[in-house]
Order: sequence, then C-alpha cells, then structure tokens
Amino acid sequence: MQLENILPFAHSLLKQALKPDARALDGTAGNGNDTLMLALSVGSGGKVWAFDVQEQALANTRMRLEEACMADRVELIWDGHENLAAHIREPLDAAVFNFGWLPGGDKSCTTEAATSIRALSSALSLLKTGGLVVAVLYPGHEAGLYEAQAETFAKKPFPPA
Repeated sequence: MQLENILPFAHSLLKQALKPDARALDGTAGNGNDTLMLALSVGSGGKVWAFDVQEQALANTRMRLEEACMADRVELIWDGHENLAAHIREPLDAAVFNFGWLPGGDKSCTTEAATSIRALSSALSLLKTGGLVVAVLYPGHEAGLYEAQAETFAKKPFPPA
C-alpha cells in the first residue's frame, strides 16, 4: 500500500500510542522531525532515544529540539539503529523508523535492509504489549526499493535480536 501523505499518518498513529511518561524510539533521527514529535508526545516525564550514523543528522536534530525546548527529553545516539539494544534497557511504548537517507544530505548514505531488519527486530523485542512500531520505506531509490522488497519484511518472522 502506498499513501500520499504517509508521514502525517505515521505521526497520527504514534501520537495515539504515546501518553505522558512514555518511552519512544526514533531509529532514524534524520533532521529531527519524528524525534521532535515523539518528544512532544511523551511529555516532560517521558524519554526518547534517537539514533543516526551521521553526525550532521544528530546536529540537525539537536538544533530542532533545542529550538522547541525539548532537548532534555531526548538522548541522541551516534550509532547504527541495529545496535539499539546496547543503548536502551527500558520497554518501549512506540518506535518509528523513517528509512532512506538524510533529507538534504548525501544520498549515497542510506539505510540498508540487513541492519534495518536487525533494528526492527530489536525494537519489537523491547516493545511493550500494545505498543506500536511504524516503519516508513521509500522504494523510490535503490536501497529503499531493496528494503521494501526484502522478503524478510513481509513474509518471515523477525530473527531474534
């Protein structure tokens, strides 16, 4: 299924899943749009972990959070999302992965199916009963097409993290 306005739809789903004091994950910080929405949704007692492998993405996210006075709710992590279990020791209420590349950044640096599948598996293992994971994939570029077509995403159970 392809939706024209997937990000507002994804945010709507996540906002419904997140209550004050919630714990959330942004597996792909990018420019910080999803991270900020999560930070606003978890409230002052909540926490968000945001991962990215690009320093520029984390700098962009930090700036967006600081402008909104939300930086204290978020732990920015410079590491691949496939390593999230090494950084998060609490159950998650929700997680979002916006796969692809950093908008405005180097389009040759993209998420990869193998690490994305490991990250999704780890997020699911940390997810509370009734929690939500949203994965947004973009088949408009080569790596995104491979991720979207990866048989493991749709047909096989996730491997243990």
